[in-house]
Amino acid sequence: MGLGRLLLMLLALGLAAGCARQPAQPYYAQAGYPAAAGVAASAPIAAAPLPRMAGGPVGKVPLPASRPVGTYQIAQYPPPAEGGPRPLVPAPQYVPPPQYAPAGLPEQPYVLGPGDRLRIVVFGQEGLTSSYIVDAAGNIFMPLIGGVAAQGLTTPQLSAAVAAKLRQGFIREPHVAVEIETYRPFFILGEVTFPGQYPFVANMTVETAVAIAGGFTPRAKKAAVDLTRPYGLQSTRATVPLYTPVRPGDTIMVAERWF
Repeated sequence: MGLGRLLLMLLALGLAAGCARQPAQPYYAQAGYPAAAGVAASAPIAAAPLPRMAGGPVGKVPLPASRPVGTYQIAQYPPPAEGGPRPLVPAPQYVPPPQYAPAGLPEQPYVLGPGDRLRIVVFGQEGLTSSYIVDAAGNIFMPLIGGVAAQGLTTPQLSAAVAAKLRQGFIREPHVAVEIETYRPFFILGEVTFPGQYPFVANMTVETAVAIAGGFTPRAKKAAVDLTRPYGLQSTRATVPLYTPVRPGDTIMVAERWF
């Protein structure tokens, strides 16, 4: 009986030594967490496997609908000390791409154009403070100073232009503030149920614009659309995905697919 117990103890010690010699499994955590000698890694979201976390299962993260392809930022932790406790590891989180605007449509400050309704405040001058609409020629008309060119200007630039005209014999030190009351509409054409002109809504994307127009027709090309964006007296056209932000005055063309 004593010899059998001795053999069992020797066998258990051998198994324990073999397990100790196996390489420790790495632990993972969300990027940004402090990690000694951490190594950053990233993989496409469409095929980013979730690492095994504290003995949990390994899976894949599905690509979110109508979202830009981003990455899951992973930081690798060193294994814990032998015999030490397993650390609690948070799951990786989605990090959107740094540049949201697609190529061909650079991010630029919003400039005024025909159809924008403005609220212009001239401090201390109630007769000049009112709402003004940018007309088809790109101008606004105010008492005393008449027409002021607004198309292609930002609101601070228009404020400076109005103040400059008021200094010409009307007000010694004018203080002018300009804000947009109502943006000009956007346009959507092609393979949508109800093409036409629609009021602009804040935080719009191409996808929400299509929804406002009644959705795609059965023959619509749904992967991307052609978007024309005016900027002052010029315009830029590009093929963009559905998550692209829409601006006032944009024209969206939904093409027809051939198969």
